[in-house]
Amino acid sequence: MRPATGCRPARRRAGSIGLALAAAGAGWPSLASAAPVDGAALCAFWGLPFAGMLLSIAIGPMLAPVLWHRHFGKVAAAWALAFLLPFAAAHGAPAALALFAHALVDEYVPFIALIGALYTVAGGICVRGNLHGSPRTNTAILALGTALASIMGTTGAAMLLIRPLLRANDNRRHVVHVVVFFVFLVANAGGLLSPLGDPPLFLGFLNGVGFFWTTRHLLVPMLFVCGVLLALFYALDAWYFRRADEAGPPARDPTPDTHGPRHGLRIEGKVNFALLAGVVGLVLMSGLWKPGVTFAPLGVPLALQNAVRDAGLVALALASLALTPKRARSGNDFDWAPIAEVAKLFAGIFTTIAPVILMLRAGAAGPFAGLAHLVNDASGGPDNVMYFWATGLLSSFLDNAPTYLVFFNLAGGDAPTLMTSGAPTLAAISAGAVLMGANTYIGNAPNFMVKAIAESRGIRMPGFFGYLLWSGAVLVPVFAVATRLFFLRA
Repeated sequence: MRPATGCRPARRRAGSIGLALAAAGAGWPSLASAAPVDGAALCAFWGLPFAGMLLSIAIGPMLAPVLWHRHFGKVAAAWALAFLLPFAAAHGAPAALALFAHALVDEYVPFIALIGALYTVAGGICVRGNLHGSPRTNTAILALGTALASIMGTTGAAMLLIRPLLRANDNRRHVVHVVVFFVFLVANAGGLLSPLGDPPLFLGFLNGVGFFWTTRHLLVPMLFVCGVLLALFYALDAWYFRRADEAGPPARDPTPDTHGPRHGLRIEGKVNFALLAGVVGLVLMSGLWKPGVTFAPLGVPLALQNAVRDAGLVALALASLALTPKRARSGNDFDWAPIAEVAKLFAGIFTTIAPVILMLRAGAAGPFAGLAHLVNDASGGPDNVMYFWATGLLSSFLDNAPTYLVFFNLAGGDAPTLMTSGAPTLAAISAGAVLMGANTYIGNAPNFMVKAIAESRGIRMPGFFGYLLWSGAVLVPVFAVATRLFFLRA
């Protein structure tokens, strides 16, 4: 029987750990290229900092909201150190730094570069004018955002439309449901049709999945889920609207109507549409251009096309800041708080999730062997229902991009095979990762941003568990029906 070596801290002097970590700046390339840790040799103990990170996000805003909003970055850093320091003690500082460097270069930097660019560029497009938040108007905005999400990404579509939607409803008494369904549809489900829509599909594209494969195989499931959600939203919003009418005249609309010969909606910061096209082009370039050039910042192999993409995304964000009229950003009440919250919290998430991903990738040889057996039937073939739900439920609480990769590899990891004979399995994995990112605030980065923007407008959004009640009551039944229609083998 193999000893669980990762569960017992090595007997090292604490001083040697501190000295080794302090020397990281000078010798990082050699440290980061240290022999990788075998996920099969780890035990579930190493998932505790990640569980603590998630628990902090869940209960911190609820139990101590003021303290949390002032110090959530410190909390994220504390949980990251709660993993890195014991891991360095057990496996050596080089192994700990290598794991951290890979999380930083392979996952966090590309993630925050794309999310930050979309947030900055989309935040420079200001839709002026006053829409009135009737059920028909609100449903139309949600439908438009859902359609745009696969073209400009869930982050871009969410940042473009959340402020006009909030302005349209700023005189209504009940608005929480509008924002919740916006998260369901625009920040998640709408991104199901292309690699540009959501990070999991982008990772699939980089691993060989065709650009239009998801469009062909997931169009019908996406139309079903989004159609049902839009119908449910319209019915709920109409009920709230009628109830408000019966309660008395509506509150005075704080957003003035637009009058004059050009009354209606108008757009400022149009240069950002060209910059959004640049974002799309960079993402496509990184998947199509393969020069075969690699270098190693912090000792981590990095392909040239990915470095160009990330640098280009930063350049486009800076160009947006320079070229967008100040009036457009002020009209959006643009500030950095939402993206700063995402950046700090996901830094902690990507760091603490690293050993969890290692253990999951070990498959049947690792501490989560039950998961590998769970997604296959008795004959060893894939159980697509379990792939859909296992990918989805883990994507609800882990980051959905690395979760997609775990199940992509559990299913074989060969894109040509998965796109043909394994198409039902790849469809289940893709749909689970994207759709169920809406189950919690931490399932997908735009969820956090939308929540933060709504709260900055004075809307009392539900906490972590309150939002879970919404997703459990609305999304889970819809996903259950979708399972029966699209992923259950005949």
